[in-house]
Amino acid sequence: LYILHFMNLDSSSTVPDLLSIFHEQEMTETVHETNGHGYLGTFVGKNGWLAILRVHSHGLVTVDLQCYEEDDFAQVDNLLNALESKLKVILNGNITRIKRLPALVRGAEVDRYWPTTDNRLVEYDMDQLVYEEDSAFQNIKILHSQQYGNALILDNDLNLAESDLAYTLAIMGSGRENYTGKEVLILGGGDGGILSEMVKQKPKMVTIVHIDQKVIDACKKYMRGTCGNILDNLKGDCYQILVEDCVPVLKKYVQEGKTFDYVINDLTAIPISMEPEEDSTWEFLRLILDLSIKVLHPSGKYLTQGNAENMTESLGLYEEQLGRLSCPVGFSKEVVCVPSYLEQWVFYSVWKK
Repeated sequence: LYILHFMNLDSSSTVPDLLSIFHEQEMTETVHETNGHGYLGTFVGKNGWLAILRVHSHGLVTVDLQCYEEDDFAQVDNLLNALESKLKVILNGNITRIKRLPALVRGAEVDRYWPTTDNRLVEYDMDQLVYEEDSAFQNIKILHSQQYGNALILDNDLNLAESDLAYTLAIMGSGRENYTGKEVLILGGGDGGILSEMVKQKPKMVTIVHIDQKVIDACKKYMRGTCGNILDNLKGDCYQILVEDCVPVLKKYVQEGKTFDYVINDLTAIPISMEPEEDSTWEFLRLILDLSIKVLHPSGKYLTQGNAENMTESLGLYEEQLGRLSCPVGFSKEVVCVPSYLEQWVFYSVWKK
Protein backbone atom coordinates (compact mmCIF):
# COMPACT_ATOMS: atom_id res chain seq x y z
CA LEU A 1 0.00 0.00 0.00
CA TYR A 2 1.63 3.24 -1.17
CA ILE A 3 0.30 6.49 0.25
CA LEU A 4 0.57 10.01 -1.15
CA HIS A 5 -1.02 12.95 0.61
CA PHE A 6 -0.88 16.70 0.22
CA MET A 7 -2.64 19.86 1.32
CA ASN A 8 -4.26 21.82 -1.48
CA LEU A 9 -5.60 25.29 -0.79
CA ASP A 10 -8.47 24.98 -3.32
CA SER A 11 -9.81 21.43 -3.24
CA SER A 12 -13.05 22.33 -5.11
CA SER A 13 -11.21 22.82 -8.41
CA THR A 14 -8.84 19.90 -7.90
CA VAL A 15 -11.03 16.86 -8.63
CA PRO A 16 -11.41 17.11 -12.45
CA ASP A 17 -7.69 17.56 -12.93
CA LEU A 18 -6.86 14.69 -10.62
CA LEU A 19 -9.27 12.38 -12.42
CA SER A 20 -7.44 12.94 -15.68
CA ILE A 21 -4.29 11.43 -14.20
CA PHE A 22 -6.01 8.14 -13.48
CA HIS A 23 -7.90 8.12 -16.76
CA GLU A 24 -4.59 8.46 -18.62
CA GLN A 25 -3.47 5.28 -16.85
CA GLU A 26 -6.59 3.54 -18.24
CA MET A 27 -8.00 2.99 -14.76
CA THR A 28 -11.76 2.55 -14.40
CA GLU A 29 -13.40 5.05 -12.03
CA THR A 30 -16.15 4.38 -9.48
CA VAL A 31 -17.51 7.38 -7.55
CA HIS A 32 -18.79 6.88 -4.00
CA GLU A 33 -21.33 9.00 -2.12
CA THR A 34 -19.87 11.26 0.60
CA ASN A 35 -23.01 13.27 1.46
CA GLY A 36 -21.39 16.47 0.30
CA HIS A 37 -18.12 15.96 2.13
CA GLY A 38 -15.69 16.14 -0.76
CA TYR A 39 -14.92 13.44 -3.32
CA LEU A 40 -14.20 9.70 -2.97
CA GLY A 41 -13.35 7.57 -5.97
CA THR A 42 -11.81 4.16 -6.56
CA PHE A 43 -9.87 3.29 -9.68
CA VAL A 44 -9.01 -0.19 -10.96
CA GLY A 45 -6.27 -0.71 -13.55
CA LYS A 46 -5.79 -3.49 -16.08
CA ASN A 47 -2.96 -4.87 -13.96
CA GLY A 48 -5.25 -5.21 -10.95
CA TRP A 49 -3.92 -2.20 -9.08
CA LEU A 50 -6.43 -0.36 -6.94
CA ALA A 51 -6.19 3.37 -6.30
CA ILE A 52 -8.31 5.30 -3.84
CA LEU A 53 -8.60 9.06 -4.27
CA ARG A 54 -10.07 11.07 -1.40
CA VAL A 55 -10.46 14.83 -1.63
CA HIS A 56 -11.65 16.41 1.62
CA SER A 57 -13.51 19.70 1.60
CA HIS A 58 -10.95 21.24 3.97
CA GLY A 59 -8.11 20.66 1.48
CA LEU A 60 -6.47 17.35 2.40
CA VAL A 61 -6.01 15.04 -0.58
CA THR A 62 -4.92 11.41 -0.16
CA VAL A 63 -4.04 8.84 -2.80
CA ASP A 64 -3.66 5.17 -1.81
CA LEU A 65 -2.26 2.74 -4.35
CA GLN A 66 -2.58 -0.96 -3.54
CA CYS A 67 -0.63 -3.63 -5.39
CA TYR A 68 0.72 -7.11 -4.79
CA GLU A 69 4.30 -7.69 -3.67
CA GLU A 70 5.13 -9.58 -6.87
CA ASP A 71 4.11 -6.64 -9.07
CA ASP A 72 6.76 -4.67 -10.95
CA PHE A 73 7.83 -2.13 -8.31
CA ALA A 74 9.73 -0.08 -10.87
CA GLN A 75 6.45 0.36 -12.75
CA VAL A 76 4.69 1.30 -9.52
CA ASP A 77 7.42 3.82 -8.73
CA ASN A 78 7.17 5.33 -12.20
CA LEU A 79 3.43 5.77 -11.79
CA LEU A 80 3.86 7.51 -8.44
CA ASN A 81 6.59 9.75 -9.82
CA ALA A 82 4.37 10.71 -12.75
CA LEU A 83 1.49 11.33 -10.36
CA GLU A 84 3.56 13.67 -8.20
CA SER A 85 4.97 15.54 -11.19
CA LYS A 86 1.62 16.07 -12.82
CA LEU A 87 0.04 17.15 -9.54
CA LYS A 88 2.59 19.93 -9.24
CA VAL A 89 1.82 21.09 -12.79
CA ILE A 90 -1.95 20.82 -12.47
CA LEU A 91 -2.08 22.66 -9.18
CA ASN A 92 0.41 25.29 -10.33
CA GLY A 93 2.29 25.27 -7.05
CA ASN A 94 -0.93 25.71 -5.06
CA ILE A 95 0.13 23.05 -2.55
CA THR A 96 1.11 23.73 1.04
CA ARG A 97 2.66 20.31 1.67
CA ILE A 98 3.23 17.06 -0.20
CA LYS A 99 4.39 13.79 1.36
CA ARG A 100 4.94 10.36 -0.12
CA LEU A 101 5.25 7.45 2.30
CA PRO A 102 7.09 4.15 1.78
CA ALA A 103 4.89 1.17 1.07
CA LEU A 104 2.97 -0.37 3.96
CA VAL A 105 3.23 -4.15 3.67
CA ARG A 106 -0.01 -5.98 4.44
CA GLY A 107 -0.42 -9.70 4.93
CA ALA A 108 3.29 -10.42 5.24
CA GLU A 109 4.37 -13.69 6.83
CA VAL A 110 6.06 -11.75 9.64
CA ASP A 111 4.30 -8.72 11.12
CA ARG A 112 6.65 -5.73 11.08
CA TYR A 113 4.33 -3.11 12.59
CA TRP A 114 4.18 -2.58 16.34
CA PRO A 115 2.72 0.43 18.15
CA THR A 116 4.65 2.53 20.65
CA THR A 117 3.12 3.19 24.05
CA ASP A 118 1.50 6.40 22.78
CA ASN A 119 0.10 4.62 19.69
CA ARG A 120 2.60 5.72 17.07
CA LEU A 121 3.04 3.00 14.49
CA VAL A 122 6.62 1.80 14.12
CA GLU A 123 7.87 -0.43 11.32
CA TYR A 124 10.57 -2.89 12.36
CA ASP A 125 12.79 -5.01 10.16
CA MET A 126 11.35 -8.28 11.49
CA ASP A 127 12.04 -10.92 8.87
CA GLN A 128 11.51 -14.29 10.55
CA LEU A 129 9.22 -15.92 13.08
CA VAL A 130 11.74 -17.87 15.11
CA TYR A 131 9.34 -19.37 17.65
CA GLU A 132 5.69 -19.23 18.67
CA GLU A 133 3.72 -21.13 21.28
CA ASP A 134 0.80 -20.56 23.61
CA SER A 135 1.56 -21.38 27.22
CA ALA A 136 -1.00 -21.64 29.99
CA PHE A 137 -0.44 -17.94 30.66
CA GLN A 138 0.28 -16.13 27.39
CA ASN A 139 1.18 -16.21 23.72
CA ILE A 140 4.95 -16.34 23.26
CA LYS A 141 6.66 -15.19 20.07
CA ILE A 142 10.29 -14.68 19.22
CA LEU A 143 10.88 -12.69 16.04
CA HIS A 144 14.20 -12.00 14.39
CA SER A 145 15.21 -8.44 13.57
CA GLN A 146 18.25 -7.59 11.49
CA GLN A 147 19.03 -4.62 13.76
CA TYR A 148 17.96 -5.87 17.17
CA GLY A 149 18.54 -9.63 17.01
CA ASN A 150 15.86 -11.95 18.33
CA ALA A 151 13.04 -10.21 20.17
CA LEU A 152 10.73 -11.68 22.83
CA ILE A 153 7.07 -10.73 22.35
CA LEU A 154 4.48 -11.74 24.94
CA ASP A 155 0.79 -11.34 24.10
CA ASN A 156 1.82 -9.11 21.19
CA ASP A 157 3.81 -6.79 23.47
CA LEU A 158 7.50 -6.40 22.66
CA ASN A 159 9.32 -7.24 25.90
CA LEU A 160 13.02 -7.40 25.12
CA ALA A 161 15.41 -7.89 22.21
CA GLU A 162 18.96 -9.16 22.26
CA SER A 163 20.08 -5.58 21.58
CA ASP A 164 18.54 -4.28 24.79
CA LEU A 165 21.35 -4.53 27.33
CA ALA A 166 20.48 -0.92 28.20
CA TYR A 167 17.17 -2.13 29.65
CA THR A 168 18.86 -4.80 31.76
CA LEU A 169 21.50 -2.45 33.13
CA ALA A 170 18.92 0.26 33.85
CA ILE A 171 16.61 -2.02 35.85
CA MET A 172 19.70 -3.08 37.84
CA GLY A 173 20.51 0.54 38.69
CA SER A 174 22.87 1.48 35.83
CA GLY A 175 26.02 0.50 37.70
CA ARG A 176 25.22 2.44 40.87
CA GLU A 177 24.43 -0.66 42.92
CA ASN A 178 26.91 -3.18 44.34
CA TYR A 179 25.48 -6.70 44.31
CA THR A 180 28.59 -8.46 45.59
CA GLY A 181 27.66 -10.73 48.50
CA LYS A 182 24.02 -9.58 48.44
CA GLU A 183 20.70 -11.44 48.56
CA VAL A 184 18.65 -10.55 45.48
CA LEU A 185 15.07 -11.42 44.52
CA ILE A 186 14.00 -11.05 40.87
CA LEU A 187 10.30 -11.17 40.03
CA GLY A 188 9.82 -12.20 36.41
CA GLY A 189 13.04 -11.98 34.43
CA GLY A 190 12.44 -15.22 32.53
CA ASP A 191 14.53 -13.98 29.60
CA GLY A 192 17.59 -14.42 31.82
CA GLY A 193 19.08 -11.01 31.01
CA ILE A 194 19.18 -9.67 34.57
CA LEU A 195 20.43 -12.94 35.99
CA SER A 196 23.19 -13.19 33.39
CA GLU A 197 24.50 -9.74 34.34
CA MET A 198 23.88 -10.21 38.06
CA VAL A 199 26.04 -13.33 38.51
CA LYS A 200 29.03 -11.43 37.11
CA GLN A 201 29.02 -9.39 40.35
CA LYS A 202 29.24 -12.47 42.58
CA PRO A 203 26.11 -12.01 44.72
CA LYS A 204 25.51 -14.27 47.70
CA MET A 205 22.29 -15.64 46.21
CA VAL A 206 19.89 -14.59 43.46
CA THR A 207 16.38 -16.02 43.49
CA ILE A 208 14.27 -15.66 40.35
CA VAL A 209 10.54 -16.33 40.59
CA HIS A 210 9.05 -16.71 37.12
CA ILE A 211 5.69 -18.31 36.41
CA ASP A 212 6.14 -19.53 32.83
CA GLN A 213 8.53 -22.38 32.07
CA LYS A 214 7.85 -22.04 28.34
CA VAL A 215 9.25 -18.49 28.32
CA ILE A 216 12.40 -19.72 30.04
CA ASP A 217 12.76 -22.59 27.58
CA ALA A 218 12.22 -20.35 24.55
CA CYS A 219 14.73 -17.76 25.73
CA LYS A 220 17.25 -20.45 26.67
CA LYS A 221 17.20 -21.62 23.06
CA TYR A 222 16.56 -18.49 21.03
CA MET A 223 17.64 -15.48 23.16
CA ARG A 224 21.18 -16.48 24.03
CA GLY A 225 22.39 -13.04 23.07
CA THR A 226 20.53 -11.91 26.19
CA CYS A 227 20.87 -14.81 28.63
CA GLY A 228 24.06 -16.54 27.50
CA ASN A 229 24.09 -20.00 29.10
CA ILE A 230 22.63 -18.94 32.45
CA LEU A 231 19.22 -20.56 31.79
CA ASP A 232 20.73 -23.93 30.91
CA ASN A 233 20.34 -24.86 34.59
CA LEU A 234 17.67 -23.76 37.06
CA LYS A 235 20.27 -23.74 39.86
CA GLY A 236 23.84 -22.54 40.07
CA ASP A 237 26.42 -21.68 42.71
CA CYS A 238 24.80 -18.33 43.46
CA TYR A 239 21.32 -18.50 41.92
CA GLN A 240 18.09 -20.46 41.77
CA ILE A 241 15.14 -20.16 39.41
CA LEU A 242 11.74 -20.98 40.88
CA VAL A 243 9.05 -21.65 38.28
CA GLU A 244 6.17 -20.45 40.41
CA ASP A 245 3.62 -17.68 40.88
CA CYS A 246 5.49 -14.93 42.72
CA VAL A 247 2.53 -13.86 44.90
CA PRO A 248 2.37 -16.96 47.16
CA VAL A 249 6.17 -17.04 47.24
CA LEU A 250 6.30 -13.43 48.42
CA LYS A 251 3.60 -14.08 51.02
CA LYS A 252 5.59 -17.06 52.30
CA TYR A 253 8.72 -14.91 52.58
CA VAL A 254 6.75 -12.28 54.52
CA GLN A 255 5.48 -14.93 56.97
CA GLU A 256 8.99 -16.33 57.40
CA GLY A 257 10.48 -12.89 57.94
CA LYS A 258 12.93 -13.42 55.07
CA THR A 259 14.45 -10.24 53.61
CA PHE A 260 16.47 -9.31 50.56
CA ASP A 261 19.02 -6.59 49.89
CA TYR A 262 17.44 -6.00 46.48
CA VAL A 263 14.06 -6.81 44.94
CA ILE A 264 13.92 -6.31 41.17
CA ASN A 265 10.44 -6.31 39.65
CA ASP A 266 10.60 -7.24 35.96
CA LEU A 267 7.00 -8.45 35.71
CA THR A 268 5.06 -5.84 33.75
CA ALA A 269 5.05 -2.18 32.80
CA ILE A 270 2.90 0.31 34.67
CA PRO A 271 -0.58 0.52 33.05
CA ILE A 272 -1.17 3.62 30.99
CA SER A 273 -4.46 4.59 32.65
CA MET A 274 -6.96 3.77 35.39
CA GLU A 275 -9.59 2.47 32.96
CA PRO A 276 -11.61 -0.55 34.18
CA GLU A 277 -9.84 -3.00 31.85
CA GLU A 278 -6.51 -2.06 33.41
CA ASP A 279 -7.67 -1.93 37.01
CA SER A 280 -6.76 -5.56 37.62
CA THR A 281 -3.20 -4.84 36.51
CA TRP A 282 -3.02 -1.93 38.94
CA GLU A 283 -4.29 -4.16 41.74
CA PHE A 284 -1.63 -6.73 40.89
CA LEU A 285 1.11 -4.11 40.86
CA ARG A 286 -0.05 -2.67 44.19
CA LEU A 287 0.03 -6.13 45.74
CA ILE A 288 3.49 -6.90 44.35
CA LEU A 289 4.80 -3.52 45.47
CA ASP A 290 3.44 -3.90 48.99
CA LEU A 291 4.76 -7.46 49.41
CA SER A 292 8.12 -6.52 47.93
CA ILE A 293 8.61 -3.66 50.38
CA LYS A 294 7.76 -6.02 53.24
CA VAL A 295 10.54 -8.46 52.23
CA LEU A 296 13.02 -5.66 51.59
CA HIS A 297 15.86 -5.25 54.09
CA PRO A 298 15.66 -1.85 55.87
CA SER A 299 18.70 -0.67 53.89
CA GLY A 300 17.65 -2.43 50.67
CA LYS A 301 16.27 -1.18 47.36
CA TYR A 302 13.34 -2.07 45.14
CA LEU A 303 14.09 -1.60 41.43
CA THR A 304 11.59 -1.72 38.59
CA GLN A 305 10.70 -0.48 35.14
CA GLY A 306 8.03 2.16 34.74
CA ASN A 307 6.70 3.09 31.33
CA ALA A 308 7.55 5.37 28.43
CA GLU A 309 8.76 8.82 29.49
CA ASN A 310 5.93 10.58 27.66
CA MET A 311 3.25 8.63 29.55
CA THR A 312 3.33 11.22 32.30
CA GLU A 313 -0.17 10.48 33.66
CA SER A 314 0.64 6.79 34.05
CA LEU A 315 3.94 7.54 35.81
CA GLY A 316 2.19 10.04 38.07
CA LEU A 317 -0.39 7.42 39.07
CA TYR A 318 2.40 5.01 39.98
CA GLU A 319 4.19 7.61 42.08
CA GLU A 320 0.92 8.20 43.93
CA GLN A 321 0.91 4.49 44.81
CA LEU A 322 4.40 4.82 46.26
CA GLY A 323 3.00 7.36 48.70
CA ARG A 324 0.31 4.93 49.93
CA LEU A 325 2.51 2.04 51.08
CA SER A 326 2.50 0.63 54.61
CA CYS A 327 5.77 2.45 55.29
CA PRO A 328 7.14 5.72 53.89
CA VAL A 329 9.52 5.38 50.94
CA GLY A 330 11.71 7.57 48.83
CA PHE A 331 12.34 7.06 45.14
CA SER A 332 14.39 8.23 42.21
CA LYS A 333 13.92 7.61 38.52
CA GLU A 334 16.11 7.39 35.46
CA VAL A 335 15.27 7.69 31.78
CA VAL A 336 17.03 5.32 29.39
CA CYS A 337 16.71 4.75 25.65
CA VAL A 338 15.99 1.06 25.07
CA PRO A 339 17.03 0.28 21.46
CA SER A 340 14.17 -1.97 20.33
CA TYR A 341 11.50 0.07 22.14
CA LEU A 342 12.30 3.18 20.08
CA GLU A 343 11.17 5.13 23.14
CA GLN A 344 12.69 6.73 26.20
CA TRP A 345 11.86 4.40 29.11
CA VAL A 346 11.59 5.25 32.83
CA PHE A 347 13.09 3.09 35.60
CA TYR A 348 12.50 3.48 39.36
CA SER A 349 14.62 2.91 42.43
CA VAL A 350 12.64 2.80 45.71
CA TRP A 351 13.91 2.60 49.29
CA LYS A 352 12.50 2.73 52.82
CA LYS A 353 12.86 6.01 54.65
